Amino acid sequence: MKKKKQTDKKKKFLKITADDIKKYSFLGLFTALLTLTVVRSGTLSIEAITGTSFMIALLLVIMYRDFSRYKPEIRKDFKMLFLIGILLSGNLIIGHIIYYVFEGFTKWIGNFDPSLLIYAIPLATGSMMAALLIDIHTAIVFTVITSLIAGVWHGTPLYSVFVFTTGLTAAFGVIRCKKRSAIWRAGLSVSLVGMFTAISITLFRGNLISIEPLMAVSSAFIGGIIVVTLVSALLPLFESLFKLTTDISLLELVDLNHPLMKELLVEAPGTYHHSIIVGNLAEAAAEAVGVNPLLARVSAYYHDIGKIKMPDYFIENQIVSSSKHDKLAPRMSSLILLSHVKEGVDLAKKSGLPPEIVDIIQQHHGTSVQTFFYHKAKGQSDSETPITEEDFRYPGPKPQSRVAALVLMADAVEAASRVLTDCSPARVSLLVDRIINHCFIDGQLDNCELTFKDIREIRSNFVFLLTSMYHRRIQYPGFDIEHEGTDKEPAKAPTT
Repeated sequence: MKKKKQTDKKKKFLKITADDIKKYSFLGLFTALLTLTVVRSGTLSIEAITGTSFMIALLLVIMYRDFSRYKPEIRKDFKMLFLIGILLSGNLIIGHIIYYVFEGFTKWIGNFDPSLLIYAIPLATGSMMAALLIDIHTAIVFTVITSLIAGVWHGTPLYSVFVFTTGLTAAFGVIRCKKRSAIWRAGLSVSLVGMFTAISITLFRGNLISIEPLMAVSSAFIGGIIVVTLVSALLPLFESLFKLTTDISLLELVDLNHPLMKELLVEAPGTYHHSIIVGNLAEAAAEAVGVNPLLARVSAYYHDIGKIKMPDYFIENQIVSSSKHDKLAPRMSSLILLSHVKEGVDLAKKSGLPPEIVDIIQQHHGTSVQTFFYHKAKGQSDSETPITEEDFRYPGPKPQSRVAALVLMADAVEAASRVLTDCSPARVSLLVDRIINHCFIDGQLDNCELTFKDIREIRSNFVFLLTSMYHRRIQYPGFDIEHEGTDKEPAKAPTT
């Protein structure tokens, strides 16, 4: 027994060591890249290189420790670690290249101080990319580390202040960007903040009555333009290489002219309309609980695309009163309904939809029971053939994120609201309560980290939107539709 414990400890130690080797390899690689970028050509001494390497390694370790605390899963997510390292080192390398190009240009023209061109170095590019590709917390830490390394690069703490202010402006400028123009607005903000910071630095140095302020302000403005240009060019490349979904890519999918949405409109118009309403419900609830509303809307739009294959078997697309399920056994009907999840996943993958949306399509029913066909099967079965709920459950998995849970609840609530004849606020509120309580009791919300406060906010938004959508209308004079008979005599034309 003792030997077995020792063997297990040894295996665990070896496993940890293997992971650590990868982490230390990343640390060494990016420390070397950043050191080569930062060390000046005039200070290529062993002491300068060693000291710079130690400082950069310490900053990278601190950054990694923060990421490990904020996102524990990042310890094994080497793709994300590699992305952060590429953004950090690539940002400084590109900045280094642009600085040397500008420096050579000013030397060719003459009468310019090349040191003022540091304000044109687009180091805010990395902060904006980190905010778009990962999240705002990562972008903030990224900006702090970049500003400190930049200060070491140019040997002045004032430049660290400039990089810090412009980097944070770039990161906060693209939070929840719902339009591509948000990147350009963020770039303009970077230019304005950079100009203000640059003029503040020149004032601090006492160089107001000179050409330096004009040079510094012009360089800062140009730097913001370069940031926008680089982000617009590099963002699609990083999205493709690292298989990441940003709000920018979601904006393309929210367009109802997307081929999948146009096909859904033609083949299953009832499902199309249902998906639009589910998108409105999910987006409003997402804003209330603090998750990405754009992802919620897009996921809701595409959650039922699997119904394109056999639209007539779903009630929202049936025009005639009789249903195709009337002639089928309950188990066969259940299999047809179950298939729309698998078909939706296949269509989403073939169309290149982001992995987050594919996951939500797979999870939007969780492991819930097809209640109608389950009870129908129980009513038709004999005592010798037991019918269980497991035979009529969706394969799942249950929602693994809050957005997936929102789509699940919005889908169920919208579908159930169609049977209401009395759409008063009290009836709608009772219906929403029943649906959400059922999802909770059935365990569909176990893995999505929703709190009771979140559920209360979701319920309130669902009730408000559904009540608004199914509001009453006054009866217009001359249009008594309910009591208009088809067997009445047509009105006679007046005779003269």
